Amino acid sequence: MTFSALSSIPVVTVDGPAASGKGTLAAGLAAALGFHLLDSGLFYRMVGWKALDSGVSLSDEAALACLATGLRPRFDGEAVWLDDREVSRALRQQEVGTAASKVAALQGVRAALLHAQRMARRMPGLVADGRDMGTVVFPDAVCKIFITAGVEERAQRRHKQLIEKGLPSNMSTLLQEIGERDARDAGRDVAPLKAASGALEIDTTKRDAPAVLAQALAYCRSRLESDAC
Repeated sequence: MTFSALSSIPVVTVDGPAASGKGTLAAGLAAALGFHLLDSGLFYRMVGWKALDSGVSLSDEAALACLATGLRPRFDGEAVWLDDREVSRALRQQEVGTAASKVAALQGVRAALLHAQRMARRMPGLVADGRDMGTVVFPDAVCKIFITAGVEERAQRRHKQLIEKGLPSNMSTLLQEIGERDARDAGRDVAPLKAASGALEIDTTKRDAPAVLAQALAYCRSRLESDAC
């Protein structure tokens, strides 16, 4: 498909820091709108996992970019396969999330993954979840949303997610790691975490997912209708 054809496909972007609820919101919007869903963070988790698994240094930009270029994931429902191994559970481990944040700060890795993310744009539309979806990957998105929540709230959410998945979790460690990740994501030179110009900003602290989805969905439908006129 040509670039001009791709650019005619509507995109909704949902950006925000770790455990802010962007994944839940993006999935809800995709289901309600009948759009495809892109979890961009999953690509960085794959690179982080491959680096840890193969012993590649998280500061070796050239080697990490090669790993990113060579990614050949296979998706089977919610299961993710890499190198003939089912890695869905491994990708959600905190260690992999930290590695993902570190490799995401590298220009070579981001450049290697940019094309793959943009090619996820398919009719009838795409909801893209990440940290730079509205600022870098899809700057022409018709609807941009940026969500956040307090650090303690996000640590509690991540703790609950990990426990429910049967993974080890420690609240004090999570608080420290989320704070460090926020600083790393917002302070990096390449595609820093920030709200896109004109984005709807939603603080999800102490708000339940259905209420956040209702607000975001009303906004998106209004924007999509205006764009179609």
